[in-house]
Amino acid sequence: MSQISLSVNLNKIALLRNSRDGDFPSVVEFGKRSIAAGVQGLTVHPRPDQRHIRPHDVRELADLVRQHAAQHLEFNIEGNPFAPARDDYPGLVELAIETQPHQCTLVPDSDAQKTSDHGFDLNESGDKLQPLITRLKNAGIRVSLFMDPDLAQIELAAKLGADRIELYTGPFAHAFTESGDAGQAVFEAHSKAAIRATELGMGVNAGHDLNLDNMQLYNQLPGLLEVSIGHALTVDALLMGFDNTIAAYLAVCRT
Repeated sequence: MSQISLSVNLNKIALLRNSRDGDFPSVVEFGKRSIAAGVQGLTVHPRPDQRHIRPHDVRELADLVRQHAAQHLEFNIEGNPFAPARDDYPGLVELAIETQPHQCTLVPDSDAQKTSDHGFDLNESGDKLQPLITRLKNAGIRVSLFMDPDLAQIELAAKLGADRIELYTGPFAHAFTESGDAGQAVFEAHSKAAIRATELGMGVNAGHDLNLDNMQLYNQLPGLLEVSIGHALTVDALLMGFDNTIAAYLAVCRT
């Protein structure tokens, strides 16, 4: 039996905290609870508008993960590398180089989006990404690109030097909800993309709208190394309790 790494995305904890003044619920405390429950990683997605995770959260969680180095826990920072810096937001690449996560996942999102909703078009953005990928890798940070299951695009990701891709699973989750056949069809496209990425020497991650139901199928994706799950996990925790929810997701990540 193998284990897909579960990286808990803490954004929704931060979103709830930001609805009031103060630090309740504490992102760091939920990071600690996640670690105590046995997860393999923590994920954050800071944005310039600071709607949820803020730069100080990134720094504090980086310190927390370093305190658990013996557990081989991984810290993943994701976000838009092209979003401009602001007075209170230094920029994704700068924040990553400062805090030294194990992985930086580059995502083509913007403040205008509710959430990430597509992968990179590397024909359009590859030239701009190349030096940023090089900077991150020179700093010892593994680089993952948020991608759709497009084989031509995945070829370009490998040429840019990406260490991994993260397959955007929103369309899979939607299709799975609509019908089993539709979900299976999208899963097959993702499987072909995962196999090609592996052939090209890249690791495969996945994330977005994965949950306890659709992970029963998605955990069979060839070569899947890591899933980052936040929204569904947080919602399930309202019903099941946080520790029970982590246990349920760890169980479905065992294949």
